[in-house]
Amino acid sequence: MTTIIDTTEGISNLIDTIALSSVTTSPPALYLDLEGIDLWRHGYISILQLHFHPNNHTYLIDIHLLGEGAFTTTGIKDPTSSLKSILESPAIPVVFFDVRNDNDALFHIYGINLRNVHDVQLMELATRQSSKKFLWGLAKTVEQYLHMSRAAAMEWQRVKESGKRLFSPEMGGTYAVFNERPITGEIAKYCAQDVQQLPALWALFDRRLSHHWRPRVSRATEDRLQLCRNRQYTPRGREKALGPF
Repeated sequence: MTTIIDTTEGISNLIDTIALSSVTTSPPALYLDLEGIDLWRHGYISILQLHFHPNNHTYLIDIHLLGEGAFTTTGIKDPTSSLKSILESPAIPVVFFDVRNDNDALFHIYGINLRNVHDVQLMELATRQSSKKFLWGLAKTVEQYLHMSRAAAMEWQRVKESGKRLFSPEMGGTYAVFNERPITGEIAKYCAQDVQQLPALWALFDRRLSHHWRPRVSRATEDRLQLCRNRQYTPRGREKALGPF
């Protein structure tokens, strides 16, 4: 199930849902992704996708409308917690697929200092049996590892392609579609489906991570988080496709 949150009341309810739940650390409860325009420090965040694993619910948080309030609004039952405090907590793991640009945007635009991040892209690379020279994107990772039914795989591709036609300039779209309101059904489906695959991918790679690779993944993830403090960081480039190991 997917819910769009575009009011501070909705944020407060979400914070209470997270803060007052039995938030586990293994598996993690929070899986995140961002959509926007030129997503990095000089870009724009439109939508934050948050999948809450304990209730198997996906929330599309409207950053375009709520701005900083999405991160600073506290819960009603738990007025000490906000999305910012949750994302910055060293005790609460949050899962991304390739955190680099998302982290750069969150840090520079809204001052969010992500702490306890699990990067599924690096987990996949560490457990891969073939060459580790190049990183894989989310679509290839999903297709290679998640055994969907034929119908589910076709729907996955349909939503993916439909979304790309709306926002990809190469296909006649524009990233400004992420700022059009109300959020359309196709954009909502596109935003939700990627983050909904992360729990299964995390669980698969976490089981496969050896004692040798686990600390190396942690160090590489921390290196990615520190990139936001690098003045020369760029959101694109061929070197970004290379594995760090």
